[in-house]
Amino acid sequence: MPAEILTIPCLADNYAYLLHDPETGETALVDAPESGPVLAALGERGWRLGQIFLTHHHWDHVDGVEALRKATGARVLGAAADAHRLPPLDQALQPGDGVALGGEKGVVIDVPGHTIGHIAFHFPETGAAFTADSLMALGCGRLFEGTPAQMWESLGRLAALPEDTLVCSGHEYTESNARFALTIEPENPALQARAREIGERRAQGLPTVPSRLGEELATNPFLRAGEPAIRARLGMENATDVEVFAEIRRRKDSF
Repeated sequence: MPAEILTIPCLADNYAYLLHDPETGETALVDAPESGPVLAALGERGWRLGQIFLTHHHWDHVDGVEALRKATGARVLGAAADAHRLPPLDQALQPGDGVALGGEKGVVIDVPGHTIGHIAFHFPETGAAFTADSLMALGCGRLFEGTPAQMWESLGRLAALPEDTLVCSGHEYTESNARFALTIEPENPALQARAREIGERRAQGLPTVPSRLGEELATNPFLRAGEPAIRARLGMENATDVEVFAEIRRRKDSF
């Protein structure tokens, strides 16, 4: 049976995610920006937290770990490559490793770019990928540590997942991302429609994540570096996909 996913707003614009297996009652958390909202959500539902999956080391994804560990006794899992700058890990993960929630096995995906040690978690039965600051709704994370080539390869791994995959990313940046995306591909009707919907949702104070991978493939400029219309608009018809992606990322950084 697929896990139940609960999206938890944290800090100013972060999201954490609870996964709950209805058969076994097991519950896991992906990222811990702060402890208060997570503990409140657990208490409201009577869930007991057993595991915390960390995507990367940035403070706004790990600051709540120790308080949650103390309150719940949850085990903490994160990338072996980042163990030196993550909270103490009970299990260090390598790309391709499995993580278990009840009877479902999730897979660790290596997604460097935003940081070198960034990982994502894909749960095929539930149909969800927890991508944090790699693939985001209409965007991708800023390249603080990795190269454009690394991030493009990381996004390619995520883009290869089934199109109905739920993309559970780490921030509410989608409205700004939509405004930028329209500067890259203004004639894309799917993007135009999505931007209108995003504006309506945010006007009502509603979240715009998670999103569907198929929607990202059709509208997210960071996944669309090979599109002729984008290449023509950027004057990069003969460039490589990585070069086009790097130019899109450069423009977003100064947007």
